[in-house]
Amino acid sequence: MKSSNFNYQADPKAIEHESFRQIRELTNLTNFSHQEQQVVMRIVHSVGLPEVSEQVFFSQQACQSGCAALAKNSSILCDVEMVKQGLTKRMLSAEPLCFLNDARVPELAKSRGDTRSMAALDFWQPHLEGSIVIIGNAPTALFRLLEMIQAGCPKPALIIGMPVGFVGAAESKQALWEHHKDLGIDCITLLGRQGGSAVSSASCNALLRCNIGELY
Repeated sequence: MKSSNFNYQADPKAIEHESFRQIRELTNLTNFSHQEQQVVMRIVHSVGLPEVSEQVFFSQQACQSGCAALAKNSSILCDVEMVKQGLTKRMLSAEPLCFLNDARVPELAKSRGDTRSMAALDFWQPHLEGSIVIIGNAPTALFRLLEMIQAGCPKPALIIGMPVGFVGAAESKQALWEHHKDLGIDCITLLGRQGGSAVSSASCNALLRCNIGELY
């Protein structure tokens, strides 16, 4: 191969180790438990912003509940395919579930005047008990999930609620954080407008890594 004038690191392990060394150096992790730190660092790694750590909030048993559910191979429910595709496949024993593109969803959404993301949650109900829910895109899905739980639907073991955007995103995450205790649910959230598929799937990946001892 022709020599290059560009000087860069190409070893994937070296890149990852140096990335997380810098993240630990640049990010304030003092208020987080060891498991929480793993999640926060993965979020920082996803967005390249150490200061985003100040927006990450965990319920009291979030990491413990999430790790236990993942260890039992509980269902993983995703609001969009991008979240599903962001999960580390080698650590999963079963296919995560996403019903957004189910053929029944568009007509159901149209008949109700709902978003497709809201309508897709109808198909979550048989899988909700003890599951991991990951919402990284649709604030309406997070609001609808809170309504379903409030109405008596089975509770997931953990909600990773990190939808992104300008309409409803910050409000849906604030609602999750303000009501998680009353609803009896554990959650991890990234308050404010920031969020998205990458940070939400990265949060779940961090818990999967905790379970197999891949820690930084």
